[in-house]
Amino acid sequence: MYEEVSWFVYIIRCGNGSLYTGCTNHVINRWRDHCSGKGAKYLRAFPPKELVYLEEQPNQSEACKREYAIKQLSRKQKEALIARLMAKG
Repeated sequence: MYEEVSWFVYIIRCGNGSLYTGCTNHVINRWRDHCSGKGAKYLRAFPPKELVYLEEQPNQSEACKREYAIKQLSRKQKEALIARLMAKG
């Protein structure tokens, strides 16, 4: 039987204060990859500091679409998205 796998869109705040957006189906493994330098090239240059946003999506396609949409936002809009999540917390 086929098991549905959730996908996640995430935002990482880097050591230099910049925001990196990505998607994955395994957040913990992806975080480890980023921290060890095996993940995105950008995060090799600007190491991750903290995971500040996480949003579940039903599948890879939807996660990629949402990742793209978030990447199109301004920094101010991304910070507002993060603040809304923190307020829910």
